Amino acid sequence: MIVVLDTNVVIRMFGRQSTLRRLVEAISYGQISVAVSPAIWLEYEEVCLELSSPGHWEKLQQLFRLVAAAHGTIIHTNPAFRFATIPADPDDNAFADCAIVSHADFVLTDDSDYRTLRNAGYKPQPISPEEFIATHLNP
Repeated sequence: MIVVLDTNVVIRMFGRQSTLRRLVEAISYGQISVAVSPAIWLEYEEVCLELSSPGHWEKLQQLFRLVAAAHGTIIHTNPAFRFATIPADPDDNAFADCAIVSHADFVLTDDSDYRTLRNAGYKPQPISPEEFIATHLNP
């Protein structure tokens, strides 16, 4: 199963009190694949450094490096076509584009702007990280 992680999910992934620990475990053990693009990677860096801390950015980079080396479940894409599926926030299109090009199953997000992806005719569907965990990761 392939997912794209919206930045709001990445910001919430780490920490002892995070409700997304099961998601981090699934990524860490190669149970799910994560698709990223250069545009997404830059957004992660910008937002982590602006809203969180350099330590958060370092943890994210380390997680992705280790998972890529151990499991090969980090999928790097560079969409050449812009699908423009999210008119309310054009910055979110980078995530939708990556999801479409990588044939992702889901975009994990808390952002309601992604609802337009549901009816756009593409495979990836938006889902909250909590719903994804409950539906796809819990036994």
